[in-house]
Amino acid sequence: MQELIFTPIAEEHLQEIMEIYNHFVANTTVSFHTELQTLDQMRAAVVHSNPRFRSFAILEDQLVKGYVLITQHKSKQAYDITGEVTIYLNPAFVGQGIGSKALYFIEEIARTERFHSLVATICSENVSSAGLFNKHGYTQAAYFKEVGIKFDRKLDIVVLQKMLNL
Repeated sequence: MQELIFTPIAEEHLQEIMEIYNHFVANTTVSFHTELQTLDQMRAAVVHSNPRFRSFAILEDQLVKGYVLITQHKSKQAYDITGEVTIYLNPAFVGQGIGSKALYFIEEIARTERFHSLVATICSENVSSAGLFNKHGYTQAAYFKEVGIKFDRKLDIVVLQKMLNL
């Protein structure tokens, strides 16, 4: 097993990233998309015009194991001090510490980009993601009841936040 490499998402990563994401769309409440995403939709989600917002493929032995993003939390200018973190891993590689390494990596990027706080929006059923973020110092900032519907069930979300003290 080689070291994980975090590299900016490029065109050659999009197919595998789309397949990872679409697994969660089709089979879980991790994503609130209800329709599979196309390559163009994935490209739009991970390519950012603002250089503060970044997307990285997580590679090991040249295999895409997942991806991590820091994106705009909200579009109004006063929110510019807050970034939103998203991590998706190929299910075959969950539980190997990759999520923790990805979170540490993206937090360092956030500090470099001078973000004051980071948030993660998670379906309340996604206890593994909540556990990952909690383990790394994120705390619950908000809880919204029945804001989504998928698989004929109303779903809650939790917003976790970490202050970077910048």
